[in-house]
Amino acid sequence: MSPTGSRLRALTEEYRSLAARLQEGGGAARIAKMHQQGKLAPRERVQGLLDPDSPWLELGLLVAYDRYEGQAPGAGVITGVGVVEGREVVVVANDATVKAGSWWPETIRKILRAQEVAMRQRIPIVYLVDSAGVNLPYQEGVFPGQYGAARIFYYNSIMRRYLRVPQISAVMGSCVAGGAYLPALSDVIFMVEGTSFMGLGGPNLVKGATGQTIDSESLGGAKTHTEVSAVAHYRAANDTECLTRIREYIARLPRIQGIGHRVRPTRPPARPSTDLYDILPQDHRLSYDMRQILACLLDEGALDEFQPDVAREMICGHAHIEGQPVALIANQRGIVKGQPGERPRFGGIVYTGSAEKVAYFIETASRERLPIVFIQDVSGFMVGPEAEHSGIIRAGARFVEAMATAVVPKIVLTINHASGAGYYAMAGQGFDPDFILSWPTGRMGVMDGESAVMAVHGAELEKARREGREPSAEAKASMESMRADYEQQLDARFAAARGYVDAIVTPEETRDQLAFALRISANYAGPHLGPFVLPPLDAAPAL
Repeated sequence: MSPTGSRLRALTEEYRSLAARLQEGGGAARIAKMHQQGKLAPRERVQGLLDPDSPWLELGLLVAYDRYEGQAPGAGVITGVGVVEGREVVVVANDATVKAGSWWPETIRKILRAQEVAMRQRIPIVYLVDSAGVNLPYQEGVFPGQYGAARIFYYNSIMRRYLRVPQISAVMGSCVAGGAYLPALSDVIFMVEGTSFMGLGGPNLVKGATGQTIDSESLGGAKTHTEVSAVAHYRAANDTECLTRIREYIARLPRIQGIGHRVRPTRPPARPSTDLYDILPQDHRLSYDMRQILACLLDEGALDEFQPDVAREMICGHAHIEGQPVALIANQRGIVKGQPGERPRFGGIVYTGSAEKVAYFIETASRERLPIVFIQDVSGFMVGPEAEHSGIIRAGARFVEAMATAVVPKIVLTINHASGAGYYAMAGQGFDPDFILSWPTGRMGVMDGESAVMAVHGAELEKARREGREPSAEAKASMESMRADYEQQLDARFAAARGYVDAIVTPEETRDQLAFALRISANYAGPHLGPFVLPPLDAAPAL
């Protein structure tokens, strides 16, 4: 048993407190104002859309929480994957309690990420629109650029024309200017009587541009767009009726056949999830047995290991998570006994042999069409003459290529370190894994803070040691500043605030969220490569 697991427990409690605050959006007063207007609050809308007591994987809850002086919780939009009428559905819901649901730069990134999930998994996406449009003081990060707001409409168009991903928009409040193209590029538009407006310009803009005076309802209300312009397709009396009609619409959509794994009855793990708090060490640098972690996550804790006596610093094997089959790859921390005549190896480091072992395992899993779960606690690839002479660069490249080109879903869970090229090889974000989750203890960066200090100040420290003196005051101050910067930037919350992970999950919810991610990714048989894969264009629907 490791020393007390208070690090994981403390960070989890801090995360829970932060998440609860962010889920309040703009606060109780603004929610009350929406209620006075006859509207449901943003999270009430999401809850009303989803099946009761069904899974919900929220994407990007922490995005932008540490920017704009805390004025942009959730970047003003709720995104995630839930279950509607028994099927997995992406949800994008503007949070009108946060600056009237206006778009910050990070709002765009969250919406794009949600759209990518819908495109990759070929599952419906529902937009619950209630937004004042671009947050004008920050337009520089919203309007221009390859990944500016225009890309939302590009993704709308690709889904509509080529991917056949159902897009359902409900205008439940404001929908103005360029933002009106999001519902217009959807397959169907719902509007709510008395509370919704859709138009390229509101009454004030119309007055300034044309001199005409007109009220919102006559200009672009639900009745106007369902009776006069015919832009919208359905009209609901209130938010609740609108959500009910969306559910009915989704219920009648055909379901495209995904990958047909043999899913067996769920069996409980060998150990309760609460044991995880005591398994992960207090100090992130200390050793623990990854198999004890797996005992809390896998059905019956059972893992059929692949080459268990080869390159023991990497664990590969086949398992089930809530009945769903997976190919699993995990780092084993601690000192690992080598083969006869070999030096012991440092767990969490990728060696030439382990890179070759994992590359072969990935290629086999891809051929067998098994989703791959990566459990990251990796500090990087081994360095030094022995590693270089063994061809670690070539072996590492093979590892990366096998992972990058695998056509099956890739789901990542970071539980501790995610460092260096080892993070890349273990399906880092740049390689488009289907989902990337992290525990509150995740530490994502090019290297640990102390290693960075040695890389930058090692020569000065060695010189001071030889001369029998303390390092200079400037060097000490620089080292302390670097350590502090790295501690902040290695924090899982820092990564989540910038969208480097989809979600932080607690130990208790990890198994369920992994299982739900596997269920979502089974909707599309593949290939799972990049944000989306176009079908052969000659097979795409005609104009």
